[in-house]
Amino acid sequence: MHLGPDADLALARRILHSYAAPDAAQDEVRAQILAFIESHPTNAHQRSCLEGHLTASAPLLDHTGQRVLLTLHKKLGRWLQLGGHCDGDANLPHVALREAQEESGIQEIHIEVEPFDLDIHTIPARRDVPEHLHLDVRFVAHAAEGCEAILSDESLDLRWFHLDELTKLDVDESLQRMFRRLHARQHPH
Repeated sequence: MHLGPDADLALARRILHSYAAPDAAQDEVRAQILAFIESHPTNAHQRSCLEGHLTASAPLLDHTGQRVLLTLHKKLGRWLQLGGHCDGDANLPHVALREAQEESGIQEIHIEVEPFDLDIHTIPARRDVPEHLHLDVRFVAHAAEGCEAILSDESLDLRWFHLDELTKLDVDESLQRMFRRLHARQHPH
């Protein structure tokens, strides 16, 4: 898959249709995101869609696959995977890669182009932006060996967490689900 920007929401639909949902709950989230795109066929990937919009994110694994880089998000004050707004780009793995590079300062990142997890969550109202939904498509990313993370102005902190530590973090269920899936993938038994 080409990893450049693409404004055509048909690409986002194809990416979502390609997702091998691991269970009925993830299949339902996919159906909800696809229905959202159908009801917002020109701007589902734009912040100007005030009801909500597509986002893309990536848990960034180190070269060993045993640690994940998380950001202590400045606006939300919570540990999260790297990611952000599409801003008109329907090439969701490209968005996740771009955001991971911007937020980590690491340029040597490989991104898996198949979605890994889907989530819809509410973002609280802030200043002139009303409460809205983020329809998040998550991809797994891998940092090259020897890469150093650099704190961006979007984060209060960046930290590598061992996969075994992730279940102890105070994060919402959607992140716990993603962490469990990452751990199971890295430690299949």
